[in-house]
Amino acid sequence: MPNDAAPVLDRSLVLDRFLPYRLSVLTNRVSDAIARLYSERLSLSVPEWRVMAVLGECSGLSSVEVGRRTAMHKVQVSRAVAGLVAARRVQRVADAEDARISRLSLTARGRAVYDEIVPLALHLEDTLISALSKDDLAQLSRLMAKLDKQVSRLAAPDNLL
Repeated sequence: MPNDAAPVLDRSLVLDRFLPYRLSVLTNRVSDAIARLYSERLSLSVPEWRVMAVLGECSGLSSVEVGRRTAMHKVQVSRAVAGLVAARRVQRVADAEDARISRLSLTARGRAVYDEIVPLALHLEDTLISALSKDDLAQLSRLMAKLDKQVSRLAAPDNLL
């Protein structure tokens, strides 16, 4: 074997060190904790809460726009919206310029649920980040932004890995 040959690195898959897996597991565990809170108190699924959270911040979005903001699949968004409309927590109104598009907003009932959940969500966040110093939190925020940017590059249609 020539001396200038590159060493072969052991790149076997070990899930406990595989970043996408670790992020997915952590996300699922946080979502499960959130789901217990929302489900027990207000009969909300995680996708329903995500839709309500987005509409609580920015009313009048279409389902497609909600999907973009939440990174949820359109089927998940559709089911969540249907459940929220049936529960009279969200209303659909035809877009003034394009009747094919429905604009979504929280109803008074939905706003009351949103207002009840926000403090719970913020408390959960406080509990999670209490394990981090201010520097840790700032670094985590920077790292998440970098990873998000990289994922956007990977998801670009012209990226062939």
